[in-house]
Amino acid sequence: MGMTMTQKILAAHAGLDSVTAGQLIEAKLDVVMANDITGPMALPIFRQMADKVFDKDKVVLVPDHFTPNKDIKSAENSKSIREFAKNQGLSWYFEQGKSGVEHAILPEAGVVAAGECIIGADSHTCTYGALGAFSTGVGTTDIATGMAMGELWFKVPSAIKFVLTGKPGKYVSGKDIIIHIIGKIGVDGALYKSMEFVGEGIKYLSMDDRFTIANMAIEAGGKNGIFPVDDLTVAYMKEHSKRPYKVYEADEDAVYEQEYTIDLSTLKSTVAFPHLPENTRTIDEITEDVVINQSVIGSCTNGRIEDLRCAAEILKGRKVKKGVRCIVIPATQQIYLQAMREERPASLLAKWLPSCNTSSASTRKLGKIVCQSLGFTERTYRKILASLRAYIDVVEVKMSSESWGDIDYSKVPSRANLIYGSAFLHRDEVRRRAFLDKLTRGEAKINADTLFPSDIVAKFYQ
Repeated sequence: MGMTMTQKILAAHAGLDSVTAGQLIEAKLDVVMANDITGPMALPIFRQMADKVFDKDKVVLVPDHFTPNKDIKSAENSKSIREFAKNQGLSWYFEQGKSGVEHAILPEAGVVAAGECIIGADSHTCTYGALGAFSTGVGTTDIATGMAMGELWFKVPSAIKFVLTGKPGKYVSGKDIIIHIIGKIGVDGALYKSMEFVGEGIKYLSMDDRFTIANMAIEAGGKNGIFPVDDLTVAYMKEHSKRPYKVYEADEDAVYEQEYTIDLSTLKSTVAFPHLPENTRTIDEITEDVVINQSVIGSCTNGRIEDLRCAAEILKGRKVKKGVRCIVIPATQQIYLQAMREERPASLLAKWLPSCNTSSASTRKLGKIVCQSLGFTERTYRKILASLRAYIDVVEVKMSSESWGDIDYSKVPSRANLIYGSAFLHRDEVRRRAFLDKLTRGEAKINADTLFPSDIVAKFYQ
């Protein structure tokens, strides 16, 4: 029986000739990454296991979620990983203000490469699958174990094949493609599965497009997303990295649970409505007017130079409408500087240093829905942007609304559906529905310090 790309990488890192879906393995790790939220929580666990990290060149810390620090606690968190990185002599510590969003800075800095086995204490770690690596998000206990031991156990995932054909239109980007896929299969459609993207349509996708698609595999519940390595991938790695890499290709007789064919030439600009990424509408399906109060261009999904270029093209000769707050967050310092060198108008609007979570931190404590926010990010969950009705879209749709005023939207669902990637609120359907009912009635509260829906459940059921 043949293996998929993901299975081949895991087999190699487990020292096995082959693996099958569902098999439990222990795999060696090439990169272990944490940020200023997950890192500080992992350190006490790490100190129970070891005094030194397993490899100072393979443990990476990036303060990017609450930077610039929003309060004393977030400053203390950043301080703790800064001191840990210094004491451990880590080769890869990205000081705030000099780096950027973790999932943009690691590929840009050449920290990750094809064929590697990568874990990160952040759900969007699956981003690096764009380079042909196995890359997945884990919790703080697992990240502490990885830092100490340099290996981790995995259940080998089964796979879904997405065959991309055709050439996308001018205003169809990687974001449209992955939102279309999530709308098709749902937020749990790839639960603990590897989403493997193949087909001749890939040659029309830039690396930025591929990073975006792999990044949002978790929004369909995927264990990881992965692309084959082609000439564009190799050129990107040669430009950004000196790391050795290895190319893995799926066997012809690899087993896939499902297979979807996506004709990119038929796709249109697409928006994900509140409160789930699967709640998608193409631009021609939008029928209602919704006034936009805020627009965010940035995040680990879409803060790259192509996004700023596209925004700049549409903004040229126009202005942000009065009454609309436009926040531009270049994903890395280098992207920001490049945009400035290119005199991209969007760069002149930048409101924050490269950061992951600033857009929600500024509004999360307001306690009620205060504005309709059009976000070029990755999630529309009510919890994540607790004070906003959040819409995910592509930059062409976003900038059009900023430049020309209101944008049409269809009905906004009111129920609080909090499903976070592969971590359901509770695997027991009855208890999950009971919690959602209490949340809707206001009997269950979402604490402003709560990070993820899985944490909400832990607090609620204790």
